[in-house]
Amino acid sequence: MKHITALTLAALMASTAAPALAQEQGDILLGLGLGWIEPGNGSNTVAGKVDADGALSPTITFEYFIADRVGIELLASWPFKHDLNLNGTNAGETKHLPPTLSLQYYFTNNSSITPFIGAGINYTYFFDEEGQGPLNGVSVQLDDSWGLALHAGADFALSEKSALRADVRYIDIETEATVGGANIGDVDISPWVFNIAYVMKF
Repeated sequence: MKHITALTLAALMASTAAPALAQEQGDILLGLGLGWIEPGNGSNTVAGKVDADGALSPTITFEYFIADRVGIELLASWPFKHDLNLNGTNAGETKHLPPTLSLQYYFTNNSSITPFIGAGINYTYFFDEEGQGPLNGVSVQLDDSWGLALHAGADFALSEKSALRADVRYIDIETEATVGGANIGDVDISPWVFNIAYVMKF
């Protein structure tokens, strides 16, 4: 988080003298970044309280503008890897991919900073689940999840074709957990995702 905050401050300083990054119908934006995912407080299940630790991973976004200032964005990433905790004790790990499709609106102004908001749908694919500690050798499975996603951020223009982006998402992720073949209930992960990226316009 400290690294992402420092990069955001650098983006603010670099954008003060740069022209705005215009968003017009037909434009394509490609973003390469780094995202930190911070899961929620977890859930109480029949086995106890289950929650997940945060994780850092590279991200990529592709956005096509269907109208001036209105874009459709697809977020993808390298797999995030999380430690899973049971009643505060490490009890396993999992990886997941969180592709997210969003409709976004950009606010135009006369500055080099362009804020935006968005909303969409997320699909989270869990894989490589593994029991550890008290669950060592026990099968652990997390079902895939569909949920809503909210998005907000700002582009700090570096030129007419590039910008640094700082953004945050809230994603509704709720998965059904199975341990040792027994369903222990739903686990609410619903994370905040903080991202910093270099964005190029084509």
